[in-house]
Amino acid sequence: MGRRFESKVVIVTGGTSGLGYDGALAFASEGAKVVISGRRVKEGEEAAAGIRQAGGEALFVRADVSKEEDVAAMVKACVDAYGGLDCAYNNAGMDGSLMTSIVDYKKESWDQVLAVNLTGMFLCMKYEIPEMLKRGGGSIVNMSAVAGYKAGKRVGSAYIVSKHGVIGLTKTGAIEYADQGIRVNAVCPAMIETPMSYRTFLKDEASAQRAISLHPVGRVGKATEVSALVLWLCSEEARFVTGTAIPVDGGFLLL
Repeated sequence: MGRRFESKVVIVTGGTSGLGYDGALAFASEGAKVVISGRRVKEGEEAAAGIRQAGGEALFVRADVSKEEDVAAMVKACVDAYGGLDCAYNNAGMDGSLMTSIVDYKKESWDQVLAVNLTGMFLCMKYEIPEMLKRGGGSIVNMSAVAGYKAGKRVGSAYIVSKHGVIGLTKTGAIEYADQGIRVNAVCPAMIETPMSYRTFLKDEASAQRAISLHPVGRVGKATEVSALVLWLCSEEARFVTGTAIPVDGGFLLL
């Protein structure tokens, strides 16, 4: 059985750690040339080197997705290095102020979360889509969350609003470009074992047990379980799937 992404070019934003790095590694293992981006140069270079050491092909480009000039440069660097763009996993994001009510939420924090999680997603699509059109189509997967479906007191308004917005942006991109060969979908994880989760919801035994209790399957998720869905959505196997926002949540949304 051949590798699904042989000769394909993929951008993964927020690819220096966590879900982004796992996704980038998975794409590379299936033959893709991968451009990973992030704001931290040292971590980014190490991530790209890790992919190359595993036998893949990867390039790191420093980019803050909230800045249009950075996103434009990131996509240009991808095209200059590999000749085009076939798929994008727009994963970059931040959590912002947790456990904070609307009244107490600082506007600076609100602006920062929306700039990265939602405006950054828009900017990525804005520059990725024209390059995909040159190839006759492509596939985009945007990172939302179960917070894109429901609110919660512990998560913070900016994060919830941004993840709801990602789903709206995903559906808009899907309907605008469906007849031009570009598919746009979103993934909506619940709590996954990542550095971000360990800083927040899994930071101690009591927190971890509470997190587990929110998932009917009796555990939190693994990064590989999200990456498997992302790769499927970008593959030819999902060529009739667009405009979806798929939970990867162990039953979280059932409660």
